[in-house]
Amino acid sequence: MKGEIVIVKSGGDIASGVIQKLHRSGFRVLVLEIGNPTSIRRTVCFSEAVYSGKAEVEGITSVLVKNIDEIHRAWDSDCVPIFVDPKGICIDIIRPVAIVDAIIAKTNTGMRRDLAPVTIAVGPGFEAGKDVDVVIESNRGHNLGRLIFEGAAEPNTGKPGSIAGYDAERVLYSPDDGMITLKHEIGDTVKCGDIIGTVNGTIIVSKIDGLVRGLIREGTCVTKGFKIGDIDPREEQIKNCYTISDKARAIGGAVLEALMMGMRGSGFIGNC
Repeated sequence: MKGEIVIVKSGGDIASGVIQKLHRSGFRVLVLEIGNPTSIRRTVCFSEAVYSGKAEVEGITSVLVKNIDEIHRAWDSDCVPIFVDPKGICIDIIRPVAIVDAIIAKTNTGMRRDLAPVTIAVGPGFEAGKDVDVVIESNRGHNLGRLIFEGAAEPNTGKPGSIAGYDAERVLYSPDDGMITLKHEIGDTVKCGDIIGTVNGTIIVSKIDGLVRGLIREGTCVTKGFKIGDIDPREEQIKNCYTISDKARAIGGAVLEALMMGMRGSGFIGNC
């Protein structure tokens, strides 16, 4: 595989939509992760390779690597290397054509426009033309996936997207600080009032009927109020637990568009 190198910061669920698009389009993608990813939709996250050594999402395999040689071996095997390097120390060695910040931290955790020839960031916390070349709108609605060349994405609303009329009540949050213990797994069907897990003995209860679409890894240390899972009220949509979401695909396509514009060298003018 001889495509241009693109670094994607994060292997979470939204980032995995970006990674899929870039990998399928022939780019050599390197994913930079933290040592303890806290992804919720783990069945569709390439970041799971950090824990298991390997992860597969829709036919694409990611592998945990420990050095530059292993990165190149992963590419030669048509795999996506996952490298624990939250500070991006390898960037100067790898010299990618582009860097994509898809952490969705809602704040800039160290992205700079001079890090690569093309720089792209997903969601709020970045200013296009200053922090990066292009910002991708991540808020659901008419502007989802919009390329922003001047200014920032819409502010974080703090409100989960609505599914079948449910929004805040479908999301699970930690009731306390501590280590989480789980009684259910992704793909399980639950009823309103079912215990999903506990933190420090305090129970986490589902507020609606549905299926567990996302759930943080067993044994993760969390803080009170930390998002730890979500329930999909559409019980028949179990396949959604194992495929990349519409939102992640839309953002992935937008990143690919922005990357191709940047590589073409025509410049970034206006918002579209």
